Amino acid sequence: MAKSDLDAFDRRLLTLVQHDASRTADSLAEEVGLSPSAVLRRLKRLRDDGVILATIAVVDPRKAGKPNFFLAALEIERERPEMIARLRQWLAAEEWIQQVYYVTGTADFILVVVAPDVGAYDTLMSRLMVDNPNVRRFTTNVALGVGKRSLFVPVDPAD
Repeated sequence: MAKSDLDAFDRRLLTLVQHDASRTADSLAEEVGLSPSAVLRRLKRLRDDGVILATIAVVDPRKAGKPNFFLAALEIERERPEMIARLRQWLAAEEWIQQVYYVTGTADFILVVVAPDVGAYDTLMSRLMVDNPNVRRFTTNVALGVGKRSLFVPVDPAD
């Protein structure tokens, strides 16, 4: 689905469900000016078209075990497509790696990693280096505090 295929109702729904995906169709319908059945049809289409990728619960890390957040910058040896694809698969399979960005600059990838402690993070990164010889080195920043944590995507209300 192209951006232009989203009308004003779709855009408003996307904004609302990003803030609270547990809202009822009745509640959403009242706010956007559609019937509940029209809201449900639109949400189904947005899921089927891959606009909505998942419906998840956002967990407060302090109340779920106080994990530590690490920002890792990876540098790779060679930018061969098959090697990058293999690394991306490895990173995607690791549940402690929350986000992976392929970037410009001195690093090639930036990772957001959540781990119970420094030792567990070190074990993960040691395994990353052993399993992925194309990774030259990595640097780590430890998050001392989290000012904002979100996956919200602003949706332009206009077409």
